[in-house]
Amino acid sequence: MATEVGTIIVTGKTRGYVAVNSVTATKTDTALIDVPQSINVVTREQLDDQAAHSLSDVLRYVAGVTIGQGEGNRDQITLRGQNTTADFFLDGVRDDVQYYRGLYNLERVEVLKGPYALIFGRGGGGGIVNRVQKTPNGAAPFAGGRLSTNSFGAFDISADVNTPLGERAAFRLNAVYEEMANHRDAFEGQRFAVNPYLAADLGGSWRAGLSYEYVNDERVTDRGVPSLNGRPIEGYRDQFFGVPGVNQASLEAHILKGRIDGEIAPGLSVSTTVLFGDFDKVYTNVYPNGPATSQTGGVPLAAYTDPTTRENLLVQSNLLWDTNTGPLDHRILFGLEYGDQTSANQRRNGVLANATFSLANPVFPAVTFGALTRDTVSTVETVSAYVQDQVSFGDRFDIVAGLRFDRFVIDGVDLQPAVDRPFSRTDEKVSPRLGLIFKPKPGMSLYASYSRSFLPRAGDQFLTLSTIQQNLEPERFNNRELGLKWQVRSNLILTAAVFELDRTNATTPDPNNPALSINVGETRTKGLELAATGNINSRWQVSAGYVWQDAVLAGNAFVRLAQVPEQQFSLWNRFNLTDRLGLGLGVTHQSDQFAAIRTSHATTRLPGFVRVDAAAFYNLSESVQVQLNVENLFDETYFPDAHNNANISTGAPLNARLTISGRF
Repeated sequence: MATEVGTIIVTGKTRGYVAVNSVTATKTDTALIDVPQSINVVTREQLDDQAAHSLSDVLRYVAGVTIGQGEGNRDQITLRGQNTTADFFLDGVRDDVQYYRGLYNLERVEVLKGPYALIFGRGGGGGIVNRVQKTPNGAAPFAGGRLSTNSFGAFDISADVNTPLGERAAFRLNAVYEEMANHRDAFEGQRFAVNPYLAADLGGSWRAGLSYEYVNDERVTDRGVPSLNGRPIEGYRDQFFGVPGVNQASLEAHILKGRIDGEIAPGLSVSTTVLFGDFDKVYTNVYPNGPATSQTGGVPLAAYTDPTTRENLLVQSNLLWDTNTGPLDHRILFGLEYGDQTSANQRRNGVLANATFSLANPVFPAVTFGALTRDTVSTVETVSAYVQDQVSFGDRFDIVAGLRFDRFVIDGVDLQPAVDRPFSRTDEKVSPRLGLIFKPKPGMSLYASYSRSFLPRAGDQFLTLSTIQQNLEPERFNNRELGLKWQVRSNLILTAAVFELDRTNATTPDPNNPALSINVGETRTKGLELAATGNINSRWQVSAGYVWQDAVLAGNAFVRLAQVPEQQFSLWNRFNLTDRLGLGLGVTHQSDQFAAIRTSHATTRLPGFVRVDAAAFYNLSESVQVQLNVENLFDETYFPDAHNNANISTGAPLNARLTISGRF
């Protein structure tokens, strides 16, 4: 593990915007230039400079990631053409429940691209997003706080308090309260979260940590605006197409995480993480159910309510052995993982007093909810074993190779009186990973890699299985990648990669009924990724990325995958003009993308856009800073994401956020 004076549990080293290493990518503490995989890391310093308040804010500046609308109740992304609500992790452990994740207690956010079931198990077809939690520090006590408000009326206040407990333990508490608001007419919400974390040095090389997080999130569900003639309708940027007081999402979550690690013999160390989560979520929404008939005509509406409860128990244990065989150095990882996840889900469709919303005379309809259309309980049990060897041939050549075995069992029952149907399926899969690394000189690596992942037919959330799905093989993802990583100096890294990702047995949401899936056969995503992160000079930091992607149905270039713009570009700069005054400037660009898989000329196309952001930072003292972030500086009209052809998010107009922060 990396070392740092006073640190009890290590999460990785950073230098400004540059992350030096990652434990997540290989489950070993490995320099990023020695990982044969595309990785983007957003550090705490960059999160603060950009005044990011959600994963969407963070990932907007990671080229190659497309934000999804998530029906106004959850994080949802597309990576390398693969849409997901579940490929999220916390300190390398699965965090797949559908909700909005906060940033208040994070040290950094890691985006690992490409399917790597060896490390993460099922899913992760296009990659994963890993949140790295802040940990206690035993060096010295400190306290920090932030107060932030924006021009829409939203505000939040957060605290970060750390104190050593004697010479061998430390305690850290992070907490946040947020009042939400944006440019949309009816949107509002509140979120409260608190995260106490206790860590201890047990003596020798042994360390332990215990973290508990409570999250309470209440907000309006907003599924945006409809389309008109195959494009987002214009002129209704702020118009709400739900029903105030009905469109609501609520989440209460309890997340308990324990970790212990240490050395059991010279060169032999072990770590075990246990995560238990209890989630209670309900969301109710009225939403556009088709395109508008005209610019001032009608919009069809539909509604449903969907409560879900879930309990997750995940146990992950890794044994790391550093050894050598003659001239070869090995880092051999043996891992076991167990998961037990129990879910209960219901759905009731809404009955609207008027199922057409008039744009000329906007009146919100009354809504009632009828009989159950879904009532399921399901249990997923997973058992996994994996082995990985990082082999070094002197200073020039490395190999990363491994295999993982997963046994995935889903059992459940549809409890509707007219159905009362049990369902079950067992899948056993082996997932390989192979990476070859050549280092022509110190600080530079060329790599080639192959990796595979799979997704059972229960999908992202494994709530149910149809009689047809029970008999289908899992979807499979195969990724081939060539790349270059160059650490120009300790605080500047340049990367480039080309890749080809094939998905077989593929399904996608039905453009005509997003609640259902359709089989599309095989898809292929090809792409080029470029990135630069770090210091241009002592006063200028950048985080930049460019991605070109071609995501289509294999053998049919007309059928293009949903929410994959052909080109994306992002650039964030911070300039320190003096020791007290700094300026920030950011640009993001997305070319046109389709809201759903393009199966006809009627598929809704979201137009491309360029958004410019700016910031100013001023240190009032050594401990207190004030900053002003201005988003959408040139008041661009744009549509950043969608859920389907008829649910399209509108970009916020010019707005500003003022933040005062301190650390003592």
